[in-house]
Amino acid sequence: MREIPLFPLNTVLFPGGPLPLRIFETRYVDMVRRCMREGSGFGVVLIRRGAEAGGPAQFAEVGTEARIVDFTRLEDGLLGITCRGGGRFRVLERWRAADGLNMGRVEDLAPGAAVRLPSQHAHLAEALRRVLPELGEAYAHVEPAFDDAAWVGDRLAELLPLDLPARQVLLEMDDPLQRLAVLSPLIRVDPA
Repeated sequence: MREIPLFPLNTVLFPGGPLPLRIFETRYVDMVRRCMREGSGFGVVLIRRGAEAGGPAQFAEVGTEARIVDFTRLEDGLLGITCRGGGRFRVLERWRAADGLNMGRVEDLAPGAAVRLPSQHAHLAEALRRVLPELGEAYAHVEPAFDDAAWVGDRLAELLPLDLPARQVLLEMDDPLQRLAVLSPLIRVDPA
């Protein structure tokens, strides 16, 4: 178990996936500063009830650690950061710090054994090969692994037009082949 800052968002971050953020609340600017100084990450959890900015929010128990890979000052003067998803975790205990930052005691979830992409799901990797180059800068920090079942499932789960509860269910699945079985019927690749 370990303690990490939690950032409730209206998004689901998958391991290895990109997450660009605009930071404007003081509690999160301070969190980013601390993460940069310590070389640590923060937890991204899906909001179940509440708002991203302002007061408290109820959020999912399973989330993904975000690691900052780049930052910049945006034209509007806000801090822009680019993160990449790390490992998944389960929130065991949560509280709000004096500055309003959500904190949690979490246990890391095992990433599972690497599983080669089965041939019956090869069309999923092909779909990603076609789409990812068109996504530009958002995927510049994402290392491709088209033969990895977990990586292919994670990329599809974040890119397909799924509602947030469905994405959360996919994030919580431990078996990458189960995730692919859910996603496979949603993708059809026409011959080039």
